[in-house]
Amino acid sequence: MTLMYLSKALWGILALPTLSAAYTWNFKSLPQQCSNLTISISGSGGKPPYRVLVVPFGPTPLDKVEARRIIDQPFPDNSNTVSFKLSYPADSQFVAVVSDSSGFGTGGTSVAAQVTDSSDSSCFDKTKSVEPLFGLILDPPNQIVQCQNTRLSWTRGTVQGTPKFFGVIPGGQSFAVPQSDITDQSNDGKGIGFTWKPSIKGGTTLLLIAGDDRGNGTGGSFFQTVSNGPENDDSCLSNTSPSSTPGSPAGGTYPTSSTGAGVGGGGGGGGGDDDGGSKTNVGAIVGGVVGGVAFLTAIILVLFFMRRRSKHSRRQKERPVDLLNADEGDESPTSGPGGRTSTRNELPEYYQPEPFMVPDPTIRSSYDGTGATSSEGRPLSGYTSTSRSGTPDLLGSVYGGTGTSGAGSSAGGRKGAFRPMRPVNVIQHDDAGPQEPAGGAEEEVETVELPPAYTNIRK
Repeated sequence: MTLMYLSKALWGILALPTLSAAYTWNFKSLPQQCSNLTISISGSGGKPPYRVLVVPFGPTPLDKVEARRIIDQPFPDNSNTVSFKLSYPADSQFVAVVSDSSGFGTGGTSVAAQVTDSSDSSCFDKTKSVEPLFGLILDPPNQIVQCQNTRLSWTRGTVQGTPKFFGVIPGGQSFAVPQSDITDQSNDGKGIGFTWKPSIKGGTTLLLIAGDDRGNGTGGSFFQTVSNGPENDDSCLSNTSPSSTPGSPAGGTYPTSSTGAGVGGGGGGGGGDDDGGSKTNVGAIVGGVVGGVAFLTAIILVLFFMRRRSKHSRRQKERPVDLLNADEGDESPTSGPGGRTSTRNELPEYYQPEPFMVPDPTIRSSYDGTGATSSEGRPLSGYTSTSRSGTPDLLGSVYGGTGTSGAGSSAGGRKGAFRPMRPVNVIQHDDAGPQEPAGGAEEEVETVELPPAYTNIRK
């Protein structure tokens, strides 16, 4: 039930009349097995009396037993409403066409409507197939080709009055088949009939209906999809050629499947010409607008997400990388030196800075002039040493030591004595070198020149 209401709301837009429609019609009740079906005309452009043609569509649901007849139901007097019993079994389909006095199909054609189930099945015989009052003969048989001559004929003595033929296109334009000169070819087995060139586009679904003075549909129907033919001749086609798409489906909202899903149209309509005149398709326009809006929305969403992704990628590329930090994802704290706990943002153990420790003060010494030798008489690595009065002990306060003072202070230049000095030894190492001859002359003392230490500059 909810689905049915949603279908009505959805397709209510499509129930608007076409711009050229003189009148519209709607199903006032759902098509139901052996129940009354009510159809109502709206608008003042129609010319009574009206009539509706109900044509079976699709296969029969009764296991190859065709119990459906074509229903040609006139409206009573000049009424705008008609109600009749729909003697079709459940799960079968039909197409309805409404006409007025100006021509066939002027009210429009519905799409295939679905018959819903009911407890009443007394209106048809599900064991016996029905037969038309006369038969329709096609030549070439069982096909209708675009812009190719087709002969429509019937058997002598089976027709009352002048036969009539109609083309019904579900959801499209229905029309009366124009008749040319009727010829009798009964001696050749082709019956009495005429030649018709279908100006219908290939691929169109067509129901060809035959009738006579007893009513429309008394000769049965022929279902066929129009083919293009081997030569694909389109010389007879024009912008007004009947097809499945130009006209919007008529009949309002009604179920089109066994689930009860609904579809509807705007009631069709248009001129009463036999060629089925051009009609504005409101359904196609609305569908195009909705589709266009959906397409633009999809494009905007795609551009939006692409822009977000581009910004995210650029932000990832510009993020600084610290090679000294722990590996990404390693969030667990680690134990650092001294039992201290380090986190991800701290430097690893071997990259942490350590204070520089100044070595202990050296001891004053002098070179005794004799080099130590090995047991073989070869001198070991020797050194020379020089000393000076002292170097300011800038770190003396750290170790608590004091140094000896150098020269005295000037009487007028300084207010106090020089900063304490500490003794410094300068050692020049050399390798063992060649063995010196015993008793050689005393070597000349080597002098080492060093740059200023700049340690006596006052802060």
